Amino acid sequence: MPRRKRNWHPNAYFHVIMRGNNRQSIFRTEEDVMQLMRIFEYASEKLHFKMLAFCIMTNHYHLLIRSEYVDLAKVMAQINRRYSDYYAKRYSHVGRIYEKRYFSKEADGPQAILAISSYIHRNPIDTQVPMVEKLEDYPYSSFPYYVNENQKKPSFLRTDIVAHFLPHPFDKTNQAYCLYCLTYKQDVEEDT
Repeated sequence: MPRRKRNWHPNAYFHVIMRGNNRQSIFRTEEDVMQLMRIFEYASEKLHFKMLAFCIMTNHYHLLIRSEYVDLAKVMAQINRRYSDYYAKRYSHVGRIYEKRYFSKEADGPQAILAISSYIHRNPIDTQVPMVEKLEDYPYSSFPYYVNENQKKPSFLRTDIVAHFLPHPFDKTNQAYCLYCLTYKQDVEEDT
């Protein structure tokens, strides 16, 4: 039976999750994470997508991504194939590194974009044992680029959009967005 075609349309943002097979670690070292970031850069230049948020954990990653011209399935195939090839070569790994196809769900409107981006950014502190004390100290997420707007950010990352969706009484600034992320724990649908 053929796989069901994924829902995609240009200019929509999607929450994407990719997990390691059996939830095993697929990012063992900082170099592994940096390789995935280089793959994001390469794929973005080639396939023209933008992200509002990302977080790379040890056994999975989250993206809030929009692809304007190329089907999201092609974007994810490019990213996941390149990382899988890297991982297989580096660790002499045979077989799948991913649990299954990526999870994706459209962010249906500004409030969903705000909730999903905050959920993605809170991942390192919402684990059973928080990975960092301060969220801005987690280096494998887009959150530090929101905290420090002077930091050179990846070309695929847009940090000038999400703050506009903040509810009253928040200012429409990245500083206010960071406070929102730290204050409110989000509950979003996730592939389990």
